Amino acid sequence: MTIAARAVVAMLTAMGTLLPFNTAFTAPKIQGAMITGSVTSQPIGHYEFCRLYRDECNVRSRDVAPPRVTERGWEIVREINASVNAAISPATDQEIFGREENWAYPVDAGDCEDFVLLKRRKLIEAGFTEANLLITVVRKPDGEGHAILTLRSTQGDYILDNLFDEVKPWFETPYTFLKRQASFDAGRWVTIEDGRDVLVGAVQ
Repeated sequence: MTIAARAVVAMLTAMGTLLPFNTAFTAPKIQGAMITGSVTSQPIGHYEFCRLYRDECNVRSRDVAPPRVTERGWEIVREINASVNAAISPATDQEIFGREENWAYPVDAGDCEDFVLLKRRKLIEAGFTEANLLITVVRKPDGEGHAILTLRSTQGDYILDNLFDEVKPWFETPYTFLKRQASFDAGRWVTIEDGRDVLVGAVQ
């Protein structure tokens, strides 16, 4: 590494934008963030959830840059993702509640949205903020709708998913990204610019 390169690395490290080189978790640069667009429709399941949990959907946040996640923070994220995946058995809303699109905190079984809600709650309890933990709707390669949790950080946007334990950068997943919660308002949703938005059981 040249003297000039070492100087740049030292400056960035001092600014808190780089993780230590010996970390086991390599995070990409901030250009790994999604590009979001305009306010869009709220999924019907989230709308009904917000009627029951009004305080969780009334959170307003200043539209600020996401934080830097420390190595200890990444350990917590990975542990919560894996532990919830192990503790909750996959089951459809029809199997659990006898109806579709029922977003709820799971006890021992749930569908993808329920996994997301529990992980989000646990991460908030661990000190992460609502503005950086965003429920996200995607389309799987087979065309099926799916919900995941997006973690915003200065290292990029990362995905917590009940289909795999690894916490991945969003662009390393096989999904078409459609929309997610707005970082400035937990009760509103915005489009993701590189996805194709579809109206699937949503309310205006």
